[in-house]
Amino acid sequence: MAGGKQSPRQKMVNLMYLIFIAMLALNMSKEVLAAFGIMNEKLETSNEKTTASNNAFLESLGTKASEDAAKYDKLYQNAQQIKAMSQEYYDYLEGLKKGMMEGIEDPKDYARMDMSDYLDQKLFQGENLSEDGKKFMSNLTGYRDQVAAIVPAALKQSVIDRFQTGDENGKVEKRDGTKQDWINYHYEGYPLVASLAKLTQLQADVKITEEAALKSMLAGELTEQVSLKNFATSLSATKSAYYAGEKYDGKIIISKTDNSSTPVRAELTLDGRKLSEGSDYKLEAGGVKMLIGSGSAGDHEVKGTIYFKQDGEEIPVEVNNSFATISKPNAALIAADKMNVVYRGVANPMSISIPGIPNNKVRASAPGLKAVSGSKYVMTPGTGRNVTITASGTLPDGQSVSSKSEFRIKDIPRPEGSISKQTGSLKLPKRNVEIATIGAGLEDFDFDLNLAVSGFKFKVPGQPTVSVRGNKMNAKAKQALSRAKRGDVVQIFDIEAYITNNKSYKLKKVSPVVVEITN
Repeated sequence: MAGGKQSPRQKMVNLMYLIFIAMLALNMSKEVLAAFGIMNEKLETSNEKTTASNNAFLESLGTKASEDAAKYDKLYQNAQQIKAMSQEYYDYLEGLKKGMMEGIEDPKDYARMDMSDYLDQKLFQGENLSEDGKKFMSNLTGYRDQVAAIVPAALKQSVIDRFQTGDENGKVEKRDGTKQDWINYHYEGYPLVASLAKLTQLQADVKITEEAALKSMLAGELTEQVSLKNFATSLSATKSAYYAGEKYDGKIIISKTDNSSTPVRAELTLDGRKLSEGSDYKLEAGGVKMLIGSGSAGDHEVKGTIYFKQDGEEIPVEVNNSFATISKPNAALIAADKMNVVYRGVANPMSISIPGIPNNKVRASAPGLKAVSGSKYVMTPGTGRNVTITASGTLPDGQSVSSKSEFRIKDIPRPEGSISKQTGSLKLPKRNVEIATIGAGLEDFDFDLNLAVSGFKFKVPGQPTVSVRGNKMNAKAKQALSRAKRGDVVQIFDIEAYITNNKSYKLKKVSPVVVEITN
């Protein structure tokens, strides 16, 4: 056909075929869109945690500045300036994200967020940047340059690299060797959810920059060098409650507990009665060891002042604490060792005891509950959403004690797919993907479960989906991978995973893995 004259009909068929291929290339799969959405959620959660941590660092640095202005005031001013610039740029990016999500009925329906018109219209005007596009670049480079000028010298290059916008001409080299403006390369023509994740990543870079600057300024001395004037006291004891007549062996402690913080003297009272050093308390490293009796049932107050030496001067630390003494119990104490719920599909360790009753005389029962040793039990829940544990025993005086506690039963959360132990959306060379092991795991889950993968599906753009048995690429998958080009996004989805020691438990659907080929 290529060497002969084509009929009008054949020309039309060829044209329609080309259009069909182009549409396939532009139609990003729902799995990829969902992966971008999941990545965006994780980034936003991480940003929230980093924000809280940064606020705590800044507050502590402010405390240092109030105590030693000569040493810390300038650092604190710089930190405040970085915080203000970071917040301003973060809020600008957040405004862009909110604009993108206007009109989206379900913010979690990532499979429908494939349109690119918002940023295309906002940032670009024909082949040039719009005013908003110029503002976008100005805000990015302005934040980078201003922060780089303030942070310690050791951090300057990392800030510049983190917010790099291409080469000296603002260009990025494409797969075909041509160059394109950085902003066009990263934000023009992308699905909405992908652009949303990219903006959230920029916000994450802002938080990381702020965190690195604060930590560098504090130089690892934040906790150790806070003045004694700002320490508070608390009571520590071997147990939280005592029977009437027992000796209270608690300890008044302060935050810093090394030998350098041993008190020089103390003036203390218990319920208004003056305490004597030696018989009622003794001074030791980090605080005061209490030697008093627990007293009668009820609340008791320890008040007074502890004195520490600092720069040759006695520094007073006020004491105003309390403890409770209780009568013998009439109910069992039941607690989950790991959480306030029990999980279906795993053996949940439990501790069940009754104060005042030996563990071998305590009886506990519930569906799926099994005694191990002493106060230790294992709960393996079955069907239902709740389970009730009943514990009973007899006190030394012959009084019977019985109590019930209800626990919620939850399913094991959704596992995350992984390639070579990496999750989410990532970039890898073709060879790394070919030899990689596909896995599944449970991030931040309280139990160490051994998950294995028995199969998965593999998709290369323009190639049929390949079903694989096992946890490594088969011949068909490797053949499809060999046709992938640099920049192609391959998908690993429908990952089949199971718990190695409990194959009968059906796990929730494993999240997919998305890999951009780098060569």
